[in-house]
Amino acid sequence: MSAPADTDDELVASRTAAEERVRELLGKDDVRGAATVALETYGPELYGFLHALAREDDLAAEAFATFSEDLWKGLAKFRWESSLRTWSYALAKNALWRLRRDPRRRPEHNVELDSGVADVVAQVRTQTVPYLRTTVKDELSKLRDELDPDDHALLILRIDRRLSWRDIARALPGEGEVEVDKRAATLRKRFERAKSLLRDLATARGIIPKD
Repeated sequence: MSAPADTDDELVASRTAAEERVRELLGKDDVRGAATVALETYGPELYGFLHALAREDDLAAEAFATFSEDLWKGLAKFRWESSLRTWSYALAKNALWRLRRDPRRRPEHNVELDSGVADVVAQVRTQTVPYLRTTVKDELSKLRDELDPDDHALLILRIDRRLSWRDIARALPGEGEVEVDKRAATLRKRFERAKSLLRDLATARGIIPKD
């Protein structure tokens, strides 16, 4: 697993290099190599995203496994209309939502991952879960857990992951065919409402002072 970059510029450069490497490997029909780079690059943050939304270890693990299968199946057909990172967030969110809708959780006919890719998936989980369990959440983070799941996802993507509004619109698609900029504007308004609600909750509980 690669070490985290020290600055935002280094982080962006690292992600750009990783995405270029994925494209290069896909151009050589090396789906295994491309999936490995994608999971090594974005797996930990995506697992953290799913863990925050799922609010339980087992569901987060199932969602990450399902996401990994979807990545493995879809990577060769990825059209690069967004960044790989944005597309991966969309896959992860959809994987979690499918599991929540299906009372049986994971489908019976799972895709068998390449052994090397499966090893990376397992490595991401074993390295990320202890970190998530030992990191102490501040009070505002706890309050986020009480929000609507879509609002929670929106706050994570904008505040924690720093995605652009257009990328968030692609990662959190709405019902039907909606133009990206219009969807982004709608999500931006929803984000402001979610922030306002979070601030009201924090004020009511004495976490932040009243104006």
